[in-house]
Amino acid sequence: MNTIAAATPAHARARTVFVGIIAALAGLMFGLDIGVISGATQFIQHDFGVTDRTIELIVSAMMLGAAIGALGAGWLSARLGRKRSLILAAVLFVIGSLLCAAAPTPSLLIGARIVLGLAIGVATFTAPLYLAEISAEDNRGAMVSTYQLMITIGILVAFLSDTAFSYSGNWRWMLGVIAIPGVLFLFGVLLLPGSPRWLLMRGYKQRATEVLLKLRGDREVVAREVADIENQLLTPQRGWSLFFKNRNFRRSVGLGVLLQLMQQFTGMNVVMYYAPRIFQSMGYATHQQMWFTALVGLINVLATFIAIALVDRWGRKPILYVGFCVMAIGLGVVGTMMHLGTTTHAAQLFTVVMLLIFIVGFAMSAGPLIWTLCSEIQPLKGRDFGIACSTVTNWIANMIVGATFLTLLDHVGHAGTFWLYAGLNLIFLIITIALVPETRGVTLEQIERNLMAGKRLRDIGQ
Repeated sequence: MNTIAAATPAHARARTVFVGIIAALAGLMFGLDIGVISGATQFIQHDFGVTDRTIELIVSAMMLGAAIGALGAGWLSARLGRKRSLILAAVLFVIGSLLCAAAPTPSLLIGARIVLGLAIGVATFTAPLYLAEISAEDNRGAMVSTYQLMITIGILVAFLSDTAFSYSGNWRWMLGVIAIPGVLFLFGVLLLPGSPRWLLMRGYKQRATEVLLKLRGDREVVAREVADIENQLLTPQRGWSLFFKNRNFRRSVGLGVLLQLMQQFTGMNVVMYYAPRIFQSMGYATHQQMWFTALVGLINVLATFIAIALVDRWGRKPILYVGFCVMAIGLGVVGTMMHLGTTTHAAQLFTVVMLLIFIVGFAMSAGPLIWTLCSEIQPLKGRDFGIACSTVTNWIANMIVGATFLTLLDHVGHAGTFWLYAGLNLIFLIITIALVPETRGVTLEQIERNLMAGKRLRDIGQ
């Protein structure tokens, strides 16, 4: 190790920040691809002359691809490495964006959206993993939180881009323009170092040490970190066998799956994918719909800071209590206003405000905290398996939400649909009280000991 030059502390910090930002751009691409379809659907429907059902398929196709990508991402990141997996995701982002822009038929647009989904599935698994593995202990939380924040920023940028292109109605530019940040992301990823943990897993100790010296700038710190990683690698992942043999592990996997179902069926992604249609039902014209959609994206970004600020002060469960209550009230009132009619300007604005309050409730609670809890409740030997199960569940549930919203509007009505989601949030509040543990200030090792000792799920954080 002594023959390897260590970076100065200042250079090491700068390099770590650069690496973190480039990797977190995967979150930006994720957010762009989620948000961009929202403003394009009405123009796609007009140009192709397709039904609401086809629009649902175009929207939800990306989530199908993401579920498939997430299923294979663990194998890819283990075999190819985190960096090469991110390069693959970046290439798929660019190809998928260009195919969407050029699609001559709805069927080919659906196929292009599946390609985008594959990119997202790989990136959403690999980027947080890479960030966690290159970060030092004292900035790991901030690094992963930056990734979550970049997702919300990507959604906002997509909404603003859609608004700009809405004046010409050019949906192909809406979908194709995100190839530009995709290319920048690709070039940025090419400059990233390999993950030290993956390099050690593959037996490249010298290269792993070189990477850590450039990121940490302290030989003693690097020596300890290399030893810690090597010690952790002595505990192999054996999720499949543990799942079939151990009832307690099945409980934690089941809770992770349930948490992701809760997150998706809050109704948040209904707003992300169909915001202009929702604002149209309130009586707003096209450009007003687009600007209000951009406002939704802005509120989503700002409210995420609430979670970052409070999660380690209040704890997970109190924030989730507040979030589910706020979401239930917000959607309940929106449904009631839809039922009564938004015929006056005051009624329209009040309904918009209540929808924005719902956005705040999600962004400060279930949005970021569900992912935090899913990573905390899984035991070390089965963590990769447990997180993979919850991630795939997230995308499948996401696909169901995207593929059913317009059908619900047609069969249940606007008011009934929003009341349905409001009721689900009340159910999720009860589930949180009954099953979800409080994990604030508790080590992962203590949570695992409590889980494996057979304690009730809600008590494993005590």
